[in-house]
Parts: sequence; C-alpha cells; structure tokens
Amino acid sequence: MPNVRILIALLIALAAVGLVFGLWPQLDLATTRFVYAHGGFWGASRYAGAARDILRVAPFWLLGGLSALWAARRFGWNGPAPSTRAMIFLIASLTLGSGLIVNLGLKDHSHRPRPVHVAEFGGDAAFRPWWRFDGACVKNCAFASGEAASGFWMLAPALITPPPLRALAVAAALFYGAATSLLRIAFGGHFLSDVLFGGLISILVVMALRRLFPPA
Repeated sequence: MPNVRILIALLIALAAVGLVFGLWPQLDLATTRFVYAHGGFWGASRYAGAARDILRVAPFWLLGGLSALWAARRFGWNGPAPSTRAMIFLIASLTLGSGLIVNLGLKDHSHRPRPVHVAEFGGDAAFRPWWRFDGACVKNCAFASGEAASGFWMLAPALITPPPLRALAVAAALFYGAATSLLRIAFGGHFLSDVLFGGLISILVVMALRRLFPPA
C-alpha cells in the first residue's frame, strides 16, 4: 500500500512547481527555446508525429486489453487477468486524473495558449503564465497536458503487475510518461509547466486511489 509520505511528497512537488513557474514564468519560455530553432519545433517531423500517435493511444489500448482479459475471466477463461478491484482502480484513476481534473477541469478552462500559438514562437497570441486563466485559447488549451497525464497514468497498470516484475514495470511506466511529455514539448504543444502539472496530478491520483483499492 502506498505510503502517506509519497502522497505528501507529491503534493509538495505540485506546490513547488506552481510556485517556481508562478514566480519565474520565463522558465517556460526558456525551456521551450531549446526545442525551437529556425522558425520551427523539433517535433515537427513525420517520425516524431508517428511516435506521438502511438504514445497517446497506447494507455487506452492497454486499458481496453486489460478490460477484455477481465471480461474473459468472467466467461470461464483461466489465464491471467486483473481482478475486479484492479479494474475499478485502473478505470477510476484514468477517468479522474487525466479525464476530469486535467482535461475537463483545467484544459477547457485555463485559456493558456500553446507554445506554437504564442508570439515568441511564431504565433499571434500573448504568452500567459500557468496561473493566468485569461489567455486567447478558447478550448483544449495548453494547461495542463492531457497526454502527460495519460502517459504517467501508465503507473497504474504497473502497480498491479505481479511483484517479480513490478519494479521494472514502474520504471518503464515513468519512462513512458517522461517520453510522452518530452514529445509534447518538442512539438510545441505544451510548456514544461504544463507537462509537470499534468504528470504530477495523474501520479497523485493513481497513488491516492491505490490506497483505496489495495491488492486483493
């Protein structure tokens, strides 16, 4: 069962990210400049686009596959499959973290323009710090990153992996979330603070719900 100290540490990390990027919003512009050169973003290539397409749908395909295994077990299949408790944990953590909090709660109301849309990187919108909900974006905005949230949600299925493989699965999930987040920055889709908030919120929700739905 996740230690309460982990949840406290995640809350402190969220507060620290908010404070740092609130006091020094230029950090978002500075980090974005690393992936912007000669009038374009590094991620604007066919291969990077294909990688992004795979990374953004993989969590949902994985959840669908695990759901199919759970259903097959109900019809008499004796192979490995997640328990009902595990499925509730997986569905609830993705729905609450990536779905309700990040996508519906923040992205549709933050009005923060994406890097590719701000004047500093060839767009026509004014840059806004993460806490200024008065930008030019109308819907599906930069803050926070939905793909970072769903990418780091991969920690949830990693936590229900059998113990001999769990540590490796957790490491792979964190790497997956980081790779997804870096691609979003490279595409000019999000600032660094967007992906940090999205990822930390998702991890916090996963770890909190894991306390409610411990292994059976």
